[in-house]
Amino acid sequence: MLNIALFGPPGAGKGTQSKKLLEKYNLTYISTGDLLRTEIEEGSEIGKKAKEIINHGGLVSDEMIVQLIEKRITTNTHSRGILFDGFPRTVVQAYILDGLLLKLNTNLHMMLSLEVPNEELTHRLLLRSETSGRADDTAEVIKIRLQEYENKTKPVAAYYQKQDKYIPLNGVGTIDEIFSSIVDVIEKNKEKEYTNIVLLGKPGSGKGTQGDMLAKKHNLVYISTGKLLRKEIANNTELGKIAKPFMDRGEIVPDEIPIQLIADNIEKYPDANGFIFKGFPRTIVQAYILDGLLQRNGMRVSAMIELKIGTLSALKRLSARAQDPDSARNYDMSTDLIVNRLEQYREKTEPVIDFYQKQNKFHRVDADGSREEVFNKLSDSISELIKRNL
Repeated sequence: MLNIALFGPPGAGKGTQSKKLLEKYNLTYISTGDLLRTEIEEGSEIGKKAKEIINHGGLVSDEMIVQLIEKRITTNTHSRGILFDGFPRTVVQAYILDGLLLKLNTNLHMMLSLEVPNEELTHRLLLRSETSGRADDTAEVIKIRLQEYENKTKPVAAYYQKQDKYIPLNGVGTIDEIFSSIVDVIEKNKEKEYTNIVLLGKPGSGKGTQGDMLAKKHNLVYISTGKLLRKEIANNTELGKIAKPFMDRGEIVPDEIPIQLIADNIEKYPDANGFIFKGFPRTIVQAYILDGLLQRNGMRVSAMIELKIGTLSALKRLSARAQDPDSARNYDMSTDLIVNRLEQYREKTEPVIDFYQKQNKFHRVDADGSREEVFNKLSDSISELIKRNL
């Protein structure tokens, strides 16, 4: 994600530059004033409470502001990141924002501050008052507003300076000149975007075939824990010896084994654009483990795609695979083992789907078509995800 706080005093041009940034980077726009007005106009519960507070001359609490921001972020799942306009305004709000973004598995990447001399700001605001019709936009009032901004935001700037996220920019010039300088700074300081896909689906849904093909097409690294485990077993390694009895029964191997294998493979590809994970996570615990493995490397799960297939179709495919000497596996050799694997999926892996649904990372593709048809649908989904990360 690309999360930016755009700062600047009244008249610095934040609104104009925000519109251009939203269009260029496909960001979710967060302006607390706009959020409050929207909730009040829609008559939501938060809006009703906010209206009552404002009508009695009070200030809306930070708690309510955070609720509005979280609601806005979690309902805009297709954006590439967040643009905060004029928030946080205080150090307390800065701490709150850090906590909120941490809860959402992300963080603020930079605070861009448009720097404009007070004389120029006063000139701009007086000109704007001529068209806005605001009687309170006098030189005296403008001076008070600018001083208030200076007093409140200096500590916020210092807060982000300590995190090396505060970047001052010259806010004087043409709109295009200022926008160009903002874009230059963003491109130099933004984090690399990764596309990490979790492929889930019943045994026999085609995850292995599709995962390998998708990784090659989209320049991603394919990590199949099943393939890695079978290699360990074939080489008679210590990990392979531990994993073999579990694999033979079609059961999930102890977590420490795939953790080591996945961590080793991630480290092998430091320049990767992302990964496609097949066969992991298969439990809720493993989903948390994968989050930890990726976070350690500055990444996160971008999306989970379920290859949806009926139980009867899965049984037929696995039974057919057992007859093919080139692809047959020990755990496909009996109906009991196949049924056990399907039960394991239902009991332990289907809750993982719900885990990603709650994070708005869930996608589903019908896997009952031909290999090419399913591949095209999956490829289109991944292309859209990559496009959002560009």
